Amino acid sequence: MPRPRKSKKKSPAGGGGLTGRVIAAAVSASVVFGGPQAGARTQKPPLYGQHWMAVTGKPIAASAGAQIFARGGNAVDAACAMIAATATAWTTLSWGGETQALIYNPHTGKVIAINGLGVAPAGATPGYFHKLGMRYPPEYGPLAAVTPGTPGGLMTMLAEYGTKSLGEVLAPAIEMADGFPMDQMLAGTIEHYKDKLKEWPDSRRVMLPHLGAAHEGPQPGEMFRQPDLAATLRKLVEAERDALKAGKDRKAAIYAAYDRFYKGDIARDLVRSVRELGGLFTAQDLANWKVKIEEPVHTRYKGIDVYKLQPWVQGPVMLQALNILENFDLKSMGYDSARYIHTIYQAMNLAYADRDFYYGDPSYTPAPPIEGLLSKDYARERAKLVRPDKNDPDIRPGDPYPYEGGRNPYLKYLADWHSKLPAQLPVSMEEFDRTFRLGTTSVQAADEKGWAVSVTPSGGWTPAVIAGHTGIGLSQRMQSFVLDPRDNPYNVLEPGKRPRATLTPSMALKDGKPWLVFSVQGGDTQDQNLLQFFLNVVEFDMTIQEAAEAANITSYQMRDSFGQHESFPGRVTLNDSTPSWVRNELVRMGYKPEYEERTSGPITAIMVDREHGTLWGAASNFGQDYGIGW
Repeated sequence: MPRPRKSKKKSPAGGGGLTGRVIAAAVSASVVFGGPQAGARTQKPPLYGQHWMAVTGKPIAASAGAQIFARGGNAVDAACAMIAATATAWTTLSWGGETQALIYNPHTGKVIAINGLGVAPAGATPGYFHKLGMRYPPEYGPLAAVTPGTPGGLMTMLAEYGTKSLGEVLAPAIEMADGFPMDQMLAGTIEHYKDKLKEWPDSRRVMLPHLGAAHEGPQPGEMFRQPDLAATLRKLVEAERDALKAGKDRKAAIYAAYDRFYKGDIARDLVRSVRELGGLFTAQDLANWKVKIEEPVHTRYKGIDVYKLQPWVQGPVMLQALNILENFDLKSMGYDSARYIHTIYQAMNLAYADRDFYYGDPSYTPAPPIEGLLSKDYARERAKLVRPDKNDPDIRPGDPYPYEGGRNPYLKYLADWHSKLPAQLPVSMEEFDRTFRLGTTSVQAADEKGWAVSVTPSGGWTPAVIAGHTGIGLSQRMQSFVLDPRDNPYNVLEPGKRPRATLTPSMALKDGKPWLVFSVQGGDTQDQNLLQFFLNVVEFDMTIQEAAEAANITSYQMRDSFGQHESFPGRVTLNDSTPSWVRNELVRMGYKPEYEERTSGPITAIMVDREHGTLWGAASNFGQDYGIGW
C-alpha cells in the first residue's frame, strides 16, 4: 500500500455539521490534521463529537452504528449494529464466529464482560484429531469450527444493555445482506483463497459468482448479494416480532430470536449442513451453549484502571506486561530508543510465555491462576528476569501459584517447557506471518449518557465454510486448542470447552469513569499493539490519533495461536523510520530486525474528554478502519 502523501496545509481544528440523515464521512487518508493538542500531525484526521462516537473496521459498518445513534440508540445498540454489519461484510469475520465485549454501564458504574466464544462440539477430542494424523486441529474446514457465538453475543448484549429492538439493530445488516458494494480488500482476499473456497459447495456458490472467469469472485464495486444470510437474519427479526405480538417484552422477544437460532429451525439447518460436510456439531451442542456475562480482570497503571476479559482470551497479557513495566522508568528511556524497545520486548515475552502455558477456559478445573498472574509481587519477580543488554531467546513461564496461596499442579510440565516447540511440519515465513497476524475487526462505541463499549468480534474469516442455506460462515477457532497437555495444560481440547482466543477488547477508566476504549485486529499482535498504544498516550502524551498511527514493534517469540503454533525468538519488526544507531544497537543485543512502512496495526480507539464534555475517536493509518462522531 503506498504511503499517503502529506499536505503542507494544516486543516482547521473544527468541522462542518451533519444535516438530514447521518452518513459516514469518507475522509481521505492523505489529509494531515491537527489533533486536540497544538502541533499534532497525523495522516488520518481524528474524529470528534459531543453526543456519540462509532469506530470500527469498515466505514460502511460505522455508518450502521451512526444510523442507530441517530435514531436514539445508546452505545450498546450502536455496537450491536456495527457487529452485525461487520459480520455481513466479511470484515475478517462472519456470523458463525465469536463476539466478546467490555461494556461500561453508567447506571451501575461497573465494567461488564461478555463471553460470546463458541465451544468445541461433541466428539472433538485430542484422540479424534490424533487419529487423523494431526498435531493440532485444522486451520480450515468444518472440523476447524467451534459453535457459533456472534449471534448469541450480539443478542445478549442488546437484550441486557441496549434499548432498541433486534429488528432495528439488524436493519442495516439485512440491507447489506440483500446487497452491498464489494470493497477492493475483500475482493482480493476472496480471489486469493478461491481454490480453498471451492472445496465447500455453499462457500463456492456464495463467494464465487463468476466461476470459470479469470476473476471468479465479486469485482470491487460489484453488488455482493447473500440472500441466504438475509433470510436467516429476517427469521431472527420474525421471531422477535412474533414474541412481541404474543405479549413478550423487549428483552424476552430478543431472547425468543436467540432461541430460534440455537434451538429452532436455524439450528437444525445449521447442524444438518455442518454434519453433511463432515463437521461435528450436534443439536445439543447449540442448545446447551450459553453466552456468559462475567466480571472482567483489571490492573492499575499509574492511577489508571485497565480492564480486560478473563484468560479464555489473551487480554490479561497486556495487564501482566503493564505490571512488569511499572518497575522501569520508560519515559526516561525515550520513545522507541533501543533501550525502550528492548524493555518492551522483554516484558511482552515474559507475559506471553505465561499466556502460552496458563491461559484457557476458566470454567474448567483447574482454572488458570489469574490472581497470581496479575499479582504486582509476581510482576516484580518477573521484571528481575529482564536482562539489561541482551535478548533472552528462551523466556519461560513463571510460577504464579505462590502469589495466590496455591501450589502449581503442573510443575513437571513447567520444568520441561520451552519457548520454541520441537521441529514441526515445515512452514514458510510468509505463511507464518499470515497466521500470526490473522485479523479480526474491532468495534468501539461511546455516548454522552456514559455508555462505552469495546468489542473484537472475529471468526469465520475468509476462507470460511458457509453452512448450507443458512448463509452462516463458520468459525475456525478450534485451531487455538492444543492436543498435548505439555503445550498448555489449561487449553487442551475437550467437548464443551472454549479455546483460548486472541481476541482482546480494552477499556481504561480514570476516577471510575471511561477514559479510553480501544482494540485492534491482528491475532497474536493485538496486545502488543494495544500495550504500545496505551503507553504512547500515558507515558509520551500523544493524542489518541498520534498514538494509533505511531510506530510499534512486533515480537514473534511467543507461540503462534494459529496453524502450527511456531515461534521465532529474537525476531522483531521495526518501523522503516527506526534510526541506524537504534538498529545497530538492537542487533548487538541479539535481535533479528526487519522493517516495514506501517507497524501500528489497525488500532481503533475512543477517548472521553471529561474536561470539555467531548469524545475523540481514532483509527490508525494501517487499514480500512474508521468511524464517525456527532
